[in-house]
Amino acid sequence: MERKLYPLKFEPVLKPRLWGGTKLKTVLNKETGDASDIGESWELSGVSGDVSVVSNGFLKGNSLSELLEIYMSELVGDKVFEKYGAEFPLLIKFIDANDALSIQVHPDDELARKRHDSFGKTEMWYVMQADEGAELISGFKKDTSKDEYLKALEAKQLEGLLASHKVASGDVFFIPAGRVHAIGKGILLAEIQQTSDVTYRIYDFDRKDAEGNTRELHTAQALDAIDFSGGGEYKTNYTPKLNDVTEIVESPYFVTNLIDLKGKELKKDIYNLDSFVILICVEGEADLIYHDDQKETVAAGETVLVPADLKEFSIKTNSSCKMLEVHMPDVPQGERESHKS
Repeated sequence: MERKLYPLKFEPVLKPRLWGGTKLKTVLNKETGDASDIGESWELSGVSGDVSVVSNGFLKGNSLSELLEIYMSELVGDKVFEKYGAEFPLLIKFIDANDALSIQVHPDDELARKRHDSFGKTEMWYVMQADEGAELISGFKKDTSKDEYLKALEAKQLEGLLASHKVASGDVFFIPAGRVHAIGKGILLAEIQQTSDVTYRIYDFDRKDAEGNTRELHTAQALDAIDFSGGGEYKTNYTPKLNDVTEIVESPYFVTNLIDLKGKELKKDIYNLDSFVILICVEGEADLIYHDDQKETVAAGETVLVPADLKEFSIKTNSSCKMLEVHMPDVPQGERESHKS
């Protein structure tokens, strides 16, 4: 009997961070033991050294890289495989900022390829929980010159040039490569990004680690990566639709929708996507029903990869559930992209 692909869960890759906390355990039920500084849970990763491993079904124990080698376009879609080959194009994380992250920026594809043999890093954030008064940084308040930026950085007054935003659950921020940003203290969020681990740290508030050392800054590298334009609306505005799909971000690197269900079954047909689908449960719980009568329960804090070959499935909840639905945008036939030289 042929074994068919199915919704895949993966073992989270947990990352201690100077600014990490305990919400990944207390809110999202991650098994972090007694650690009090877990800042990131890499839910779905093809990054070398941190490749995700399947945790459910007959493929349990296989890595994402192995699945790509075996299943190829059945896993990711014909056009996606033609473009990216055996490189999984997205990285999914949950981030717990018990303290503020550094002010930072990421390079675009061209600069990252040249310097790091890597993809660039465009990303988006979906705020899952925020303490009262929590803020994040995204972009400059107004157009800024390099000289203004460097003077403010030298005087430790960079924050005065940057746009701060108070946040609440459900807020969305799209962060294109080149935009200066920082996640503030007291924020738990889901992050969707290109497969890249390249970050230029601009300012780290002069804090020190347990050994009394400050963290490395990347002032010169960042200068070529920064988009100094400012103003405009940095927060992504959207109106969620109950028991339906709401598109919240469409970019050249990923499309993200919000699915908000209450006591409902939503049937999904992905024949025309020619892409895998990632479902990130940010609230509640639901069953994924596939192959007619099989199901996989997904709860808040869990992420599932639905293979491109699984053309039909449904999401059913008897209570309530919110999920981020992520897939690749339409990829023109014959357009192949790899950061490998």
